[in-house]
Amino acid sequence: MEIAETLKEKGVDVAIPIFEETVEWAGAINSVLLDNPRLLGQSMLLRDKSLMKRRAQLGGIRVGIFEEAHERDDVIRFLKRVNQTLLKLDGDPNDPIHVKAFDKAGCLGHRVIRTPDEIDTIPDEEFPVLMESHLDGWEFAVEAWVHNGRICFLNISEYVTLGYSVFVPATPELEKYRPEITRQVEKLIKTFDIEFGFIHPEYFVTSDGEMYFGEVAYRPPGFKVFELLERTYGFNAYHALVLAFDPKTTDAEIDAFFPKEVVDATGHAGCFGVYPRRRVVSQLSVPPETEDHDYFDSHELTAPMAEKVTKRTAFGNHWGLLYFFGEDPYTLRDLLKRQEELDFYI
Repeated sequence: MEIAETLKEKGVDVAIPIFEETVEWAGAINSVLLDNPRLLGQSMLLRDKSLMKRRAQLGGIRVGIFEEAHERDDVIRFLKRVNQTLLKLDGDPNDPIHVKAFDKAGCLGHRVIRTPDEIDTIPDEEFPVLMESHLDGWEFAVEAWVHNGRICFLNISEYVTLGYSVFVPATPELEKYRPEITRQVEKLIKTFDIEFGFIHPEYFVTSDGEMYFGEVAYRPPGFKVFELLERTYGFNAYHALVLAFDPKTTDAEIDAFFPKEVVDATGHAGCFGVYPRRRVVSQLSVPPETEDHDYFDSHELTAPMAEKVTKRTAFGNHWGLLYFFGEDPYTLRDLLKRQEELDFYI
């Protein structure tokens, strides 16, 4: 309250969440600056994965089966119940479940559990967690700028491998779902009472064309997608963030700022998160087939600080990103996939 009132006295109009951890702070401050106490509750919904799922469900949005787990026994029970529902017999391999931290950013704390033995790998400090049934389908992300409840610009980011690589705009195969994706995002905006700002939801499209909601964040996406958008469209996505969050921005200013989705793209931009494949490394070594490729733009990798590579548990942080840009989305998609087989630290 003290921070909000101090900012108000200094003429600040609105707080913009840049990182996951600041979503609630921005919501609390905006509830004072904009004299709308509901903005704090809204920010809580957009931060807590369990509350988020329930609100989506109440809004009639399709989600998988989910529950909260406070201890390992809850996870064992959920795994059994999900597979019982799927009519699995003794000896059949389990369908996996997903376990996620309530409020960590991106892929942090995300685990795929197939057997009761794997549940023992979850550290005590990660509880409570959200558990979800697995959805077979095509997962992708959306970045949508919203002003006066209207979508100003909607990008579809195509994952090549979740946690490793993404590119924008998506392939024509995914872009064909744009009308339905737009309809789903509009439903999300209405369900979560979003008047302005920026949302970053994730969805699944199943083999029969049904769309399921995964989760939504109320801050810029990871994997430098904003930088990828600037590379391919030329507009500064952070500038767009400021415009969309500011209630004083006019519709004319919004319309003049944003390019036309897909048709105004000058190419496809993607990035790959590098995880060392060896347990012990001594130097950075970018493979020539990567560095010499026509689509290679740059990288932000640095020399290793230690020789021993910490074992990766769940989906954690990468060591740095490689950036690519090119005209053909399929060449880019194959190129990003290929990076998973290469060593960047030896």
